[in-house]
Amino acid sequence: MTLHIYQARLLHYLVSDEAINNGCNSSPYCLQLQQPLMPVNHGDTIAPEYIPKGALVIDDKSGVIIDYGASHEILDKYQNVEVHDYGDKLIMPGFIDTHVHYPQLDIIAAYGEQLLDWLNNYTFVAEVKYGNAEYSCAKAEFFLNQLFANGTTSAMVFATSHYCSANEFFKASSLLNSRMICGNVLMDQNAPNTLCVNAIQGIKDTQKLIDNWHNNGRQMVAITPRFAITSSPEQLKLAGKLYLQNNGVYLQTHLAENQDEIAAVNEMYPQYQGYLDVYDQMGLLGRKTTLAHGIYLNESEYQRLQQTGTQISHCPTSNLFLGSGLFDLPKTLSFTGVSIATDVGAETSLNLLSTLNEAYKIQQLQGNRLSAHQGLYQITLGNAQSLCLEDKIGNFAKGSEADFVVIDPKATPLLENRISQTSTLEEALFILMMLADDRVIEQTFIAGISRYRIKRHN
Repeated sequence: MTLHIYQARLLHYLVSDEAINNGCNSSPYCLQLQQPLMPVNHGDTIAPEYIPKGALVIDDKSGVIIDYGASHEILDKYQNVEVHDYGDKLIMPGFIDTHVHYPQLDIIAAYGEQLLDWLNNYTFVAEVKYGNAEYSCAKAEFFLNQLFANGTTSAMVFATSHYCSANEFFKASSLLNSRMICGNVLMDQNAPNTLCVNAIQGIKDTQKLIDNWHNNGRQMVAITPRFAITSSPEQLKLAGKLYLQNNGVYLQTHLAENQDEIAAVNEMYPQYQGYLDVYDQMGLLGRKTTLAHGIYLNESEYQRLQQTGTQISHCPTSNLFLGSGLFDLPKTLSFTGVSIATDVGAETSLNLLSTLNEAYKIQQLQGNRLSAHQGLYQITLGNAQSLCLEDKIGNFAKGSEADFVVIDPKATPLLENRISQTSTLEEALFILMMLADDRVIEQTFIAGISRYRIKRHN
């Protein structure tokens, strides 16, 4: 083993009664929260563990976490090991984005449309170019580097309908040893002919990705219908069969984001009991299904999400940018797991701290609350749980994959001034959630290897 010790302030989250009993009761660093939290995964308890002067022990050969704890204890236990001292900076598990389109980074911040027009006028135009493998490769590399620059170490990603767009993404991610989930978009109608792939061929492409990439190192595959409007019933049924036949793969798509979208789905599928029922009857729901948005759901749909374990990915900035609507986080959490995602390119940043800023405002508009601890839990361990990856990423448990980020809470004069006025950790973290962006990301580690370090200009 080649060990390295990273010394700074440590913050991560433990969840569930077992974690509390085995971890926090024996740890002097588990915090009592000042404010109650919203429901999390059906009543589990969030336990923030904050070590003001801590140390993280990494084996960069295997890429896993060996140990963590108070710095003096770790340094006594592991001698003759290289120590990287980050002073009063903050080390957290890497952020996890559960819904993002890598080809849409090309159209981020496109002006003036709501969902359906935005797809036609911007998204489809950009995605046509990804039929070229060399182009896809370059864009995948750029996208991954942008994720790392924003502290995101894992993501659930849409490619395009071209097989090469997903294949090249996996190649790029594999070279960096990042844990990524991706799939080719299944789309055979209501889109440009240059992007439509017939139902059988699209499924064959996804099966090929599964055979070549699923659980190949840290790569994982998601079956990826864009949404009900752009997939024929035949394609959705074939996607459901593929999901059933390939144990352990993921499924991702969109649900109930926009009122015009919902009306179009209801017109196309009048024999079904609503949008979610289309996916349900096609066999697309399940514990490894993540449906982006879910803004407009009725009681029976919430209950069906609960019954099937289907997860919702909340995309706050995207919902505001496209004028889609306000997501009810507490209510949805009372039925099923919720992750938080950027949804670039309708999001205007790949930074999940900036995304939490908008998530907070959406809840404020509805009389709800989103605390800093809840938000930071969501984009680390909470998102890992939603993806069934909490045994691998999202916290500092021994044996977890060493994806972590070094955060400088004083990266800008404004942040430094504002945080100097705070008296509690929770207050400082809230300031970070509301004012931070990519400038606070000092360094990002993927499986124990530094993949990004900010360049400071004097």
